[in-house]
Amino acid sequence: MAREFELCPGRRVGGDQPCFIIAEIGQNHQGDLDIAKQMIRMVKDCGADCAKFQKSELEYKFNKKALERPYTSKHSWGKTYGEHKRHLEFSHDQYRELKKYAEEIGIFFTASGMDEMAVEFLHELDVPFFKVGSGDTNNFPYLEKTAKKGRPMVISSGMQSMNTMHQVYQIVKPINPNFCFLQCTSAYPLQPEDVNLRVISAYQSAFPDIPIGYSGHETGIAISVAAVAMGAKVLERHVTLDKTWKGSDHQASLEPNELAELVRAIRTVEKAMGSPVKQLLPCEMACNEKLGKSVVAKVAIPEGAVLTLDMLTVKVGEPKGFPPECIFDLVGQKVKRTIEEDETITEQVMENHVKKVKC
Repeated sequence: MAREFELCPGRRVGGDQPCFIIAEIGQNHQGDLDIAKQMIRMVKDCGADCAKFQKSELEYKFNKKALERPYTSKHSWGKTYGEHKRHLEFSHDQYRELKKYAEEIGIFFTASGMDEMAVEFLHELDVPFFKVGSGDTNNFPYLEKTAKKGRPMVISSGMQSMNTMHQVYQIVKPINPNFCFLQCTSAYPLQPEDVNLRVISAYQSAFPDIPIGYSGHETGIAISVAAVAMGAKVLERHVTLDKTWKGSDHQASLEPNELAELVRAIRTVEKAMGSPVKQLLPCEMACNEKLGKSVVAKVAIPEGAVLTLDMLTVKVGEPKGFPPECIFDLVGQKVKRTIEEDETITEQVMENHVKKVKC
């Protein structure tokens, strides 16, 4: 069983803890602070555990030419990529306002630090944990500096190889043991054939001492529910108020009704996972009493006879007698009175049944 750690104050992940559900608002707020607050409220109302954003210090994330590149996409908020990103980037004061709002309504708040300076700001902001986006998972200096901050880490693995993830583990683990990996494929929207949920199992085998989760960019909720059934202990999904809004992430995001249904489905699946012990349950007793079968006499059996298999059959009997799985144990046993055809075989008609009949 993967070890547990406290991801947020009072909220542990891993082991037998419930899945921690991160609603990735990202930059689906359209650069509007009021919309961002509406989205925080929405994910709280839908039952998610955490509202997450993406924070960049643009001059540290992009070089000058990347920011100056013309951006003519239908999703663009500016003539250049830099103008586009600046439109979607909240200031430090706005982040403080959003975090305060999240605290007031009672939901955890964090952001992906998209560069080292963004991590410095988020550390100052006192977020409960750092989310490492897939684009920085192979940025080893960034990982090392982030791990040294001492906050729990959730690390996505889109665009990475298993070899890289082993290197990530070896870098982070000695510095900061409180982290987890999320299986992720960086495509928007993600097609089912590219999800590769079996990587969750591969991670569980390769890294048995950390929780494993899933970050999904697919449409719908079925794959994410399956990930939880496979043992994902942290789940991240992008969310939006309207999939038709401008922005490349909206199509791969969940609208409020979908997010609420996802949370309900996950909690139902967690209940259904239950115990690995297979046994007759109290809730099955009524059905067993009504339809559970017993060993009965196929023919009339005289007093003192030694039972053979051709004397016995299995039916729903009244009263209840030996269960069907005992039929072979009854063979070779002696009866102490005459048994009528179609009569239930009970303990009372057997000689020494306690000692000789295993069932």
